[in-house]
Amino acid sequence: LSQGFPLVTTKDMSGYRWNSLIHELLWYFSGEEHIKNLREETKIWDAWADEEGKLETAYGRFWRRFPVPEEDSHLSGEAWPEEDHRWVNKEEDGALAFDQIQYVIDQLNENPKSRRIVVNAWHPANATVSKLPPCHFSFVFNVQDEKLNTHLTQRSGDTALGIPFNIAAYSLITRMIAKQTDLELGEFAHTIVDAHIYCGTEERGKWYGENLEELKDRVGKCRERENYLEVRDWILENAPEEAEGEEKKDHIPGLLKQLSREPRERPEMEVPDKPIDEMEYDDFQLKNYNPHEGIKFGIAE
Repeated sequence: LSQGFPLVTTKDMSGYRWNSLIHELLWYFSGEEHIKNLREETKIWDAWADEEGKLETAYGRFWRRFPVPEEDSHLSGEAWPEEDHRWVNKEEDGALAFDQIQYVIDQLNENPKSRRIVVNAWHPANATVSKLPPCHFSFVFNVQDEKLNTHLTQRSGDTALGIPFNIAAYSLITRMIAKQTDLELGEFAHTIVDAHIYCGTEERGKWYGENLEELKDRVGKCRERENYLEVRDWILENAPEEAEGEEKKDHIPGLLKQLSREPRERPEMEVPDKPIDEMEYDDFQLKNYNPHEGIKFGIAE
């Protein structure tokens, strides 16, 4: 992370894409369980919210307000924080909630060698019944040689759209936390259990199923960047047109175009030296970002 900010350069992620990334990240840190404020800045969560802007699962709610079991449900011998615990807050309804982000900051300041600095957005009971449980659900901070490292675990990832956002967002989180803890930047590691590529719907998707082996063979033989464009041309010449209303949900041509492009120098990212809860959109400065032109990918729901 000290060698530049890992924002993809083989396609343009500035403009509204960057705006969405920053506003979404600030929303996470707000701890809000709804998108009433977020939807004023970006629409990326609208499809998952009800008419009142409420979500079945919200990352920030679990980051900042992870439910503490009620005392009546505690088993004999179990350890649970009480109401006056430093990282516990009381909700409006009287329930107790644990602030994982403040815990992380305090632990890194007071006990940076701890191997327990974990943030988890996965609540099994919630995830079981939610229509969109967390994809990037757990991240761990680790300090080596005074450098802050972050390891993100993601159960499911959209290669074209989601994963570039996730890499940038958690790299930025690492910078934000490093500012609060006087640590140098280390490494960002990312485990994706199921990384997938959407290949369109209806006849377009069926065509890939019938020609997958040839596609894999053609891609495997690519030795130069321009070879990926040859594979792309083969697809566009032979695959059925995407159905009306389903355009750009086949991500493969766009990804092949990205592979044909030479990555450019990483941009620089400036993060303010102020408490996370006081950070605002204008505090984040992306500099010297010189990407290739944008590529349109449709959202597969």
